[in-house]
Amino acid sequence: MTNKRILIIDDEADIREATKLCLEVAAGWEILTASSGIEGLQTAASEPLDAILLDVMMPDMDGLTTFEKLQANPKTQNIPVILLTAKAQPAEQRQFTQLAVTAVITKPYDPLTIASYIAEVLN
Repeated sequence: MTNKRILIIDDEADIREATKLCLEVAAGWEILTASSGIEGLQTAASEPLDAILLDVMMPDMDGLTTFEKLQANPKTQNIPVILLTAKAQPAEQRQFTQLAVTAVITKPYDPLTIASYIAEVLN
């Protein structure tokens, strides 16, 4: 696996840290984190990234709004975005599919397999 730089945008510190640790240990990737959509947008615009893991349910600015803003910025519009969501209803999955997201990972996910899944969707 090549060394990737991944940004995790999630308002839940424990999920953010656990995912960061799994990706660093399992894949040896460099992981950046943001606790809100606003912080995530700032980081994405200022750092070279291979992908963004974006939580859908966040206060202030939710993941879909954050995604729209990423898409609207020429600096960030080509970064692959993988949504992290607890919403796995078919209607919601269809909504996500209509967006130009790279993939959707449903919570709770297996931290031991998430790195290989991300590597798979990015390659």
